[in-house]
Amino acid sequence: MFIYSKMYRKLKRGPQVILPKDIGIIIAYTGVNKNSVVVDAGTGSGWLAVSLARLASTVYSYDLRDDFLAIAQKNKEMLGLDNLVLKKGDVTKNIDEKDVDLVTLDMPGSEKALAKAKRALRQEGMVVGYLPNAEQVQKFVSKLGSLKFTDTHTVEVIVRDILVRKEGMRPTNTGLWHTAYLVFSRKG
Repeated sequence: MFIYSKMYRKLKRGPQVILPKDIGIIIAYTGVNKNSVVVDAGTGSGWLAVSLARLASTVYSYDLRDDFLAIAQKNKEMLGLDNLVLKKGDVTKNIDEKDVDLVTLDMPGSEKALAKAKRALRQEGMVVGYLPNAEQVQKFVSKLGSLKFTDTHTVEVIVRDILVRKEGMRPTNTGLWHTAYLVFSRKG
């Protein structure tokens, strides 16, 4: 059984969420910090958005669905995050913010948002795709290449529970396996 921090246990959940195992890698690989400005697309329940807002200067999180934004709003209010701005909008058509440090994309057809993400990013800013299947990764990486993004790197994070006993230690038969592939790339 995977144990979450107290914060994650309190958060409301509607649609599928990005789990802490993936959030941690996103934070570590992108270097989000107190000076970062982030655009997050595909708010869903807002777990990634609130996690980023706990670190970053400002997070703008877009979603198309009012019901998802309402759940994220409750999570934002519960944590008192004034630096998280929830927005209804389609990032494949427009991203209002400019010179941002990071754009995260967790939505169907996320490769369609990469041109707008590139315009929103500062030079050397990063984009992260959260992609559940390999075919999505192929489309996303291909589009990154055509848009001249650099340093593209794809990972999958798997958490394996370990049983520790007096008799010996071994992996359990359970764990937190595939949730998504994470694709990281930099605006060149």
